[in-house]
Amino acid sequence: MRWIERQWQERTLFSSLLLPLSALYCGCAAFNRELYRRGWRRAIKPSIPVIVVGNLTVGGTGKTPLVLWIVRCLKERGWRPGIVTRGYRGRARTWPQTVTAESDPSLVGDEPVLLARRADVLVVADPDRPRAVDSLVANGCDIAVSDDGLQHHRLRRDVEIAVVDGGRRFGNGRCLPAGPLRERPSRLAEVDACVVQGEAGAGEWSMTLAPVSFRRVGDARASVSLDAFSGQSVHAVAGIGHPPGFFASLRALGVRVMEHPFPDHHRFSAEDVQFADDHSVIMTEKDAVKCEPFATERLWYLVVDARVSGGFEEWLQARLGEKSHG
Repeated sequence: MRWIERQWQERTLFSSLLLPLSALYCGCAAFNRELYRRGWRRAIKPSIPVIVVGNLTVGGTGKTPLVLWIVRCLKERGWRPGIVTRGYRGRARTWPQTVTAESDPSLVGDEPVLLARRADVLVVADPDRPRAVDSLVANGCDIAVSDDGLQHHRLRRDVEIAVVDGGRRFGNGRCLPAGPLRERPSRLAEVDACVVQGEAGAGEWSMTLAPVSFRRVGDARASVSLDAFSGQSVHAVAGIGHPPGFFASLRALGVRVMEHPFPDHHRFSAEDVQFADDHSVIMTEKDAVKCEPFATERLWYLVVDARVSGGFEEWLQARLGEKSHG
């Protein structure tokens, strides 16, 4: 575990020294939310329903796999969904950007490209989320799913879903920079649903990330079964919010892992995935989209799908029905 993550999991001296900044951060977040709640700042209501899937903490919680699961369910129910996303760390000069499977992740962000490849729906990246939703409407979508944006109150939403890592929960319970929280845990009382990756508590829905297969970076048609690397030593590379979770997933499949954690949204170079031995290199799907320009036959990624506890799909449809008649 990285040093800063250890500080965020416990109430250490270092964390306590940052409490004044933490109080300021949480106070500003609550004040901003109150401005929109009272109507002193204008929230924009799109002409189609909006589902926001976000989290209270920094770091990976399984939010993007849940977005893909929700989009798949909506399509099966006859909706024409589209996805909006901020395009974090994308360097495009103009927005919005329509994201395709061939888009450059350095321009639009890594997660949007992953979403475009897996969801088979329109994906629009734009720091201005209401404008991104307008693009979906103009292209025939009848519902928008926002990947992240729980704290982006300018976009009025019909359904708010918070995703929580069941193992780490809220760490030391402190806001940035003293802890991992973007908002206080009391914010969960305002969302429509709380989905927990792992064991859920009362009033929560449980989600697991199920491994599907290994695929070769740069050639998704080259796929092998989940036992293909069992008993082998591999270099495991992860530039995500919580690399230990990925490493644990590989070990659960019988893989002997040599860990190589990187910061979230790391811009990979060929040197990052070159090692002196001939062992295979396995990474996350989000990282794979950035490594394609220098892919070799040694590079693989693990495909995972979200699985949500029974009844959630029906609850979501009922909730959308309530909003449309409200």
